[in-house]
Amino acid sequence: MRAFQVTSHESPPTIQEIPTPEPAKGQILVRIRACALNFGDLLMMKGTYQATPPLPFILGMEVAGEVAALGPDTKGPAVGSKVLVFGGQGGLAEYGCYPAESAVPLPESMSFEEAAAFPVAYGTSHVALDYRARLKEGENLLVLGAAGGVGLTAVEIGKLMGANVIACARGGEKLEIAKKMGADHLIDAGSEDIRDAVKALGGADVVYDPVGGEQFKAAFRACRPEARLLPIGFASGDIPSIPANHLLVKNLTVMGLYWGGYMAFKPQVILNSMRTLFGWHAEGKIKPHISHVLPLEQAADAYELMRSRKSTGKVVVKVD
Repeated sequence: MRAFQVTSHESPPTIQEIPTPEPAKGQILVRIRACALNFGDLLMMKGTYQATPPLPFILGMEVAGEVAALGPDTKGPAVGSKVLVFGGQGGLAEYGCYPAESAVPLPESMSFEEAAAFPVAYGTSHVALDYRARLKEGENLLVLGAAGGVGLTAVEIGKLMGANVIACARGGEKLEIAKKMGADHLIDAGSEDIRDAVKALGGADVVYDPVGGEQFKAAFRACRPEARLLPIGFASGDIPSIPANHLLVKNLTVMGLYWGGYMAFKPQVILNSMRTLFGWHAEGKIKPHISHVLPLEQAADAYELMRSRKSTGKVVVKVD
């Protein structure tokens, strides 16, 4: 089978011809039809992601496809059924083996491309805003990186939860997309002072931050008393330091969120979240924004779109 494989952290991944895997006991073999890309993949290429697999490995965290086979003595979705899987790796290939228990039946309302784009972006934002931050109706939610894969879903979910959403992104084109997804106020990170702009809107009750760096620092200084800050990732490449004395003075709370971590120690959080999100999708309340769909042969180009900040929402690779 074909697979987009990382063989060295010093050289770019390439498409390789490798043997098709066989599912072990407790596993299913998935014929992969679509795989969504994530910022964490770019870190995996360099070996700096917190969950980087040992070399060699296949990129691609979230996939949608059909069950092709079951491992020995394995109870799972029937062969031929459509499933969504968050596997953490292995998605940019024609086939992949995953634990049967991690496969979720694909809702009829979703295409393969939509399904692949769904779990990480929507799951991260929903668990962050609902389970962790306990976002309340009428609160000011500041979303940094608001046109990115997770940022755009935070805008959409925040609005659905009744928040006053302040979207911060770089450039008018990206801000217009955030506005279409429900943002009430727009801040151009390339030309405006984030701290002053947020304070002029009354300050932030919840900060959703996949960017880090100077934007986190500006948002931190624009928080209301008892605000909650959610570091989701560090797309800027700069992990900020947090002045603990400021937390004390304004009674602030900083709560990290690594969505995939819940799969290991509290999977029910993710399962409950997915049920809610699938229900919202079926009701037409949320819909993944996919800016680009490329074939497996162009996986390197797909990652370049993310690296160069030329994509919005999600980038999906279609595997034929």
